[in-house]
Amino acid sequence: MSGETTEPTRSQLAWALAAAIPFLCCIALLGYSVTTGIALSLAIVWPLLQIFGYTVTLKMAKGDPAHYLVKTQVILHWMIVVLLGMLMSQGGS
Repeated sequence: MSGETTEPTRSQLAWALAAAIPFLCCIALLGYSVTTGIALSLAIVWPLLQIFGYTVTLKMAKGDPAHYLVKTQVILHWMIVVLLGMLMSQGGS
C-alpha cells in the first residue's frame, strides 16, 4: 500500500457540499428552536439522524460521497429541508 492520496472528483465534492447544506440548516433550526421552543424535538433529533445516517452510509460506501447510498441520504435530507420550507412559508396556518 502506498501512502498516496487521491484528489476527490468533482462529483464527490458536489455531493459532499449537497450534504453539508441540510446539516447547516438543521443546526440553524436547532438554534431557532432552542430560543423559541417551536419544533424542539425535530431540531434535536434531525442532526442526530444526519450524523448517524451519513456515518453508516459512508462506512458502507467505503468513504465515497458520490455512492448511491450517500446520494439517497442527501436527497432524503433535502426533502426535509423543502418540507420545512413549505411549512414555514405557510406561516403556521
